[in-house]
Amino acid sequence: MRSARAEALGTLLRALAATWRIERLGRQHHDALAGGPFLFALWHQALVPLLWDHRQRDIALLVSGHRDGDLVGRAAERLGYRLIRGSSTRGGGPAFREVVRALRDSTAVAITPDGPRGPGRVVKPGIVRAARLAGVPILPVMASADRVWHLGSWDRLFVPQPFARVRVVYGPPIHIAGRDDDAAARSHLASRLDALTDTERQVAA
Repeated sequence: MRSARAEALGTLLRALAATWRIERLGRQHHDALAGGPFLFALWHQALVPLLWDHRQRDIALLVSGHRDGDLVGRAAERLGYRLIRGSSTRGGGPAFREVVRALRDSTAVAITPDGPRGPGRVVKPGIVRAARLAGVPILPVMASADRVWHLGSWDRLFVPQPFARVRVVYGPPIHIAGRDDDAAARSHLASRLDALTDTERQVAA
């Protein structure tokens, strides 16, 4: 049943996204890291358009093991993502170790640092610790659209409507040094993502 739902979700997303007009800003920050390992960081609310825009690039995606995460994961697999199942919330456990292994194997990994269940726009420890341990940068990225549907979820997850103008914005990469304080690094990443989010609100103006 879940496989059928994921297939239907993927089909619907492909049909909907084919109508979007996507503009990309700050692409030089992404291109400077392309071909090597790094961590994508995005607020959970922008997951749908960013999954679509980065499809078929051999990116590993960290998804939670609960039912909603499983559905998203199955749909993401159909868009060409490699899945890492579990949570790196506390910076430990099998999922965290798999994230670090993927990075050391030169794979880009995408993490929603406020997921899987919030609170929204609060960075949890795992992404900073993974970046430090693997010695890779974090690339903040956000998206917005001028016409969206908001789902009634903790993260205000949005789906761009048909023929929406979608804007994807990359910020400068963040490099985590071994001496950096975890809390300060998390606050810095949250500020970067919030700045991109606030900039993105202008797309609807």
